[in-house]
Amino acid sequence: MRLTIITLLLISNIGFSQNKLTELNFDTKYYDAVDNWVVFPKKETDSTYAYGFIYIDQMAGITLRYGGTLKIEKDKFVSSAKANNSMIIHRLTKKTNNVYQFSDKQISELDLQKEPEWLSTYKSNENTAEYLKDIGNHLNHAGAVDKALVPLLKAYKIEPHLKGLEFELSFAYNALKEFNKAIEILEKAIENNPNDYQFYRELGYSYMNLEQIDEAEKTYLKGIKISTSDFEKSEMSVNMAQAYFRKKNEKKFNEWSEKTLKYAKEGSQYAQYIEYFKKEWNKE
Repeated sequence: MRLTIITLLLISNIGFSQNKLTELNFDTKYYDAVDNWVVFPKKETDSTYAYGFIYIDQMAGITLRYGGTLKIEKDKFVSSAKANNSMIIHRLTKKTNNVYQFSDKQISELDLQKEPEWLSTYKSNENTAEYLKDIGNHLNHAGAVDKALVPLLKAYKIEPHLKGLEFELSFAYNALKEFNKAIEILEKAIENNPNDYQFYRELGYSYMNLEQIDEAEKTYLKGIKISTSDFEKSEMSVNMAQAYFRKKNEKKFNEWSEKTLKYAKEGSQYAQYIEYFKKEWNKE
């Protein structure tokens, strides 16, 4: 969902202070620990912690490969069970909390490879635009849009009109509130392919956030005309309804409210937003 309204396990988090491993402190996002060894929490009743290696699978997304279990003795990690060549994996999601990332010294003490041999299998085509786009997509999905920009911009230099790339790049820019940069990408994308409604959806969002309401409306109307998805049409419509609600333009608000309700399923979130706007309008 791309609205501006909005104030509406796999594995949890663990971390250790710099001084004592017995002092737990969880401070690393799982997507900040990609290509690194990390440790996860245990239940109060458990005596060991699980650890593993986080990487990105081009097809499946951010993933943990289980490494084994360990415990803490005299402020040091001690491996209690090492899963050599383990194929036990978990897909990590936004619900995954913070993790603790091993230092180089701790990796050495546990007799681990800083970069496991198997990792190269997942990076055999890491310099291709397709790979870089997919990695950016997974980082966008995780909410790490600033990190997503790095592979996406590399891909853009290689093949700017690769399917899905311009959308991912503009999505990241919009999420970072760099709306003018998103517009620059999207204008070129539409020039190359004027029949992708996602470009108009993102472009309308950019204009709306820059308070260029007329341009946003023209753009969303084009997107609605092209799209075959009622859900997407309702999303673009409710964004414009919200914009006119804020501007207190009742005529335009009613127009876009009708469009939203035309495309949104009865009782859906977008339909509920319209009801909320109407109630708030009547309170004034």
